[in-house]
Amino acid sequence: MKRNIITTADGSQTIQIEDWDEQYHSKHGAIQEAYHVFIKNGLALFANEQITILEIGFGTGLNALITFLEGGKAKLDIDYYGVEAFPISSEEWAQLKYPKALEAEDLQKQFNLMHESAWETIVPVSDTFRLMKQKKQFAAIADLNLFHLIYFDAFGARVQPELWTEDIFGKMFAALRPNGVLVTYAAKGSVRRAMQAVGFVVERLPGPPGKREMLRATKPNLADL
Repeated sequence: MKRNIITTADGSQTIQIEDWDEQYHSKHGAIQEAYHVFIKNGLALFANEQITILEIGFGTGLNALITFLEGGKAKLDIDYYGVEAFPISSEEWAQLKYPKALEAEDLQKQFNLMHESAWETIVPVSDTFRLMKQKKQFAAIADLNLFHLIYFDAFGARVQPELWTEDIFGKMFAALRPNGVLVTYAAKGSVRRAMQAVGFVVERLPGPPGKREMLRATKPNLADL
């Protein structure tokens, strides 16, 4: 499928899949969306602790880079797992000027390392941020009670409905620790119901620019019930 680098409304770039008319991030602003969905409503729940994060759709590396940047400010020690079945090419990620767009050009080395590092290997990006990229389908995830936070950033249900099912969210529920949180830009009723069906407690929250709502799902701690 043909992929193009496009500029979104906040000046940051993303990749568009022409055949699907689908983007890796919102055309209303790639960086704005990432901050609103995954940082403000996800990462910001944690501070001064060690956490393990799973990203569903490593993609361009934008969420990982912003998490590296903001995790440092929050004094977090992070193990970051990025799952991606179809990695972007070196030619594509080299065109994405995310460190500059974030006014953090000193992070160019870390951004390069995130993409250049080997798959299936734990790579220390810094003393407090370790990255493990895994090349596999989301349906192959079988972790249990491992993650504090999941960034669910798969392509939308319009083009890949199989990624937004009870089966997939059941795997996410199992992979989270009790009281763990999943955040996603999606807000469809069918997605919310699939989350609830596997045991999540789901909140509707104000969405990023261009979207009215988003979802945050929490795995309840049965010991607290």
